[in-house]
Amino acid sequence: MPERFEVGLPDGVRLNVEATEPTDAQVTAVLLHGWTLDGRAWHRQVDALTAAFGGSVRVVTYDARGHGRSSCMALPTATLAQLGDDLATVLDTVAPVGPVVLVGHSMGGMTIMEYAHRHAAHFAARTAGLVFVSTTAEGHTHTVYGLSPRIARLIRLAETTGAGVLARCGSWRAPRALLNALRPSIRWMLFGDRCDPSDIRLVTSAVARASLRSIGGFRASIGTQHRLDTLTALAHLPAAALVGDRDRLTPPPCAESIAAALPATELTVCPGAGHMLMMERPDEVNAALTGVLRRVLAEPPPRSRGATPAETGV
Repeated sequence: MPERFEVGLPDGVRLNVEATEPTDAQVTAVLLHGWTLDGRAWHRQVDALTAAFGGSVRVVTYDARGHGRSSCMALPTATLAQLGDDLATVLDTVAPVGPVVLVGHSMGGMTIMEYAHRHAAHFAARTAGLVFVSTTAEGHTHTVYGLSPRIARLIRLAETTGAGVLARCGSWRAPRALLNALRPSIRWMLFGDRCDPSDIRLVTSAVARASLRSIGGFRASIGTQHRLDTLTALAHLPAAALVGDRDRLTPPPCAESIAAALPATELTVCPGAGHMLMMERPDEVNAALTGVLRRVLAEPPPRSRGATPAETGV
């Protein structure tokens, strides 16, 4: 069973973290969840990686600020930039030495890009591989919810207005009764052709744990982030990108632009799958993670994988 503990951030926010043993594994894989979710979204990957690599790979998941069991935060810090800073702190605390492979779903992938942008030297000193799952480097550029562009613009306007209202609701959480009533909409938005009932229950439970401030507050920076230029500097790293061809939030053009920025990236398009690939297509996601980790483990260890104090600045 993974060990559960907290990591304190400079602004007082405390992050819920879960990590497998051992602490001196050859590689640490850090799995970052998406917007309104929490670390439980990766449970099939944690089990698969532990079974495949044993003590060679330590697997770390954590709940982003305002999500899951992590504490809420001040509204001005509900940004991807802050999440990138949080990731740097998590790495320094949980895996201060040794190579890391960063795995991000949706907002988690955008967090990785923001970390690479804001902490370039720290990123270069620590990161040995990347896996992007159902994410984008272009904000909402390609997001049309599987609908016509005109209807998509109306939905985005309503979503943006609603996000502004939710952002002012502080640490309150959505009533479970309301979320249960919205399950058909959640299922349509997040999943493709097939959906295991246990997966929709887990997603609904995760949304119920997220503060309304985080649900509304992160929307603005998620919609406007553009980090393709940042990705082009990372082309030397072993990487993989996956997307479902029924993904209504980050459709295939999002993954294709990531793969174009990282030409060596292995791109996997999963037919019939939606946005929740780690649940809908765990075998494909696990294979991608395993492939990148095996490449990293096969590389000769560098002389140093720790970041110096001078490398940790923005």
